[in-house]
Amino acid sequence: MIKKKVVAMLLAGGQGSRLSVLTNRMAKPAVPFGGRYRIIDFPLSNCVNSDIDTVGVLTQYEPMELNAYIGTGQAWDLDRNSGGVFVLPPYVSGSRGEWYSGTANAIYQNIPFVDRYDPEYVLILSGDHIYKMDYSKVLKEHVENQADATIAVRSVPMEEAHRFGIMNTNERGDIIEFEEKPKNPKSNKASMGIYIFSWPVLKQYLIADAKDPASENDFGKNIIPNMLKAGCKMHAYEFNDYWKDVGTVQSLWEANMDILSHPPLLDLSSRLDKNKPWRIYSKSPIMPPHCVGKDASIIDSLVTEGCEVLGNVHHSILFAGCTVEEGATVDDCVLMPGAHVKKDAVLRKAIVGENSIVGEGAQVGAERLPSDGDYDTALTGDITLIASGTEIADHSRVPVGMIVNTGIYGRSKEA
Repeated sequence: MIKKKVVAMLLAGGQGSRLSVLTNRMAKPAVPFGGRYRIIDFPLSNCVNSDIDTVGVLTQYEPMELNAYIGTGQAWDLDRNSGGVFVLPPYVSGSRGEWYSGTANAIYQNIPFVDRYDPEYVLILSGDHIYKMDYSKVLKEHVENQADATIAVRSVPMEEAHRFGIMNTNERGDIIEFEEKPKNPKSNKASMGIYIFSWPVLKQYLIADAKDPASENDFGKNIIPNMLKAGCKMHAYEFNDYWKDVGTVQSLWEANMDILSHPPLLDLSSRLDKNKPWRIYSKSPIMPPHCVGKDASIIDSLVTEGCEVLGNVHHSILFAGCTVEEGATVDDCVLMPGAHVKKDAVLRKAIVGENSIVGEGAQVGAERLPSDGDYDTALTGDITLIASGTEIADHSRVPVGMIVNTGIYGRSKEA
């Protein structure tokens, strides 16, 4: 096996329970994003654009959709004879096997995979963040500082710092203390869950952690604190460009809307800066161009291949194969692939799952009325959420913030 300087390990096994029905049948990194992507496209594209060509994708929860999407890795130029992308689920070894019990345990169970390439460094990534980052710059800083670990951090508002793992640093950027969601934070440098480790050092700590019955086998709770306690040299790489954790319904909707702002907060152009090409690659379906009717209206929106728009679309994102019929209004929405909005329906501030149907004259995101009764909006706030494969009956109402699971919802007035 050819030796690699860096191997990337992408943690993609999370359930994403805060995304509610969007992850009923798929892992969070497989959730569609931005009209033509899935969340995992961003770290995979960052890897290949950073000249990292060996990537292990660690899957666990509902892996079928993600496995099928990654395939051979051709979409990201990761179908290589040497290296490439590899899907790494939990497996049985000898007489025993077990699920990944934490982020550190997932890497520990795949030590043989990493060792095949005998790397000097290992890059650990999360599969549920939207951002464009040149990992080669992180590695350069790691090497220059002769660090055992380098952790990407970004500045957050001080009043929000208690929600994050906070890295306290000295004037050279070396990490001197790590605080997990501190009540009284000393700094606002929040960990992004992006780590570069010198592999021999990390391997040693992973083995020790696996032997500790009291450990939660987690990088933030165990590996990083243990390395700091032992006096390892740990450095903070500051990153202040766009980055979004899309682990909630609200943050996923916001990140999609960030593409539509003027200028876009999330720039999906093919450049990282003026000098460096930085395309986000994806596995796009082969479909005909979108079709727009003569009386249709599309304002401040992103409409992709195979869509048919005969109604009104404002400040919304339509994935491939969506249909908006005559007289329908789609406002501040995300329509995932194959969603169909029928005649005279009105949708406001909603995420509509793949291949769902919104019936004629239906209202989605309608004003909440006393007759709607009690329902939980803790996961959605004011975003209305329709699961994949759902049918909203003609002339029915779905009030703001409601979650509609698969099946048929509502009843038409004619019924």
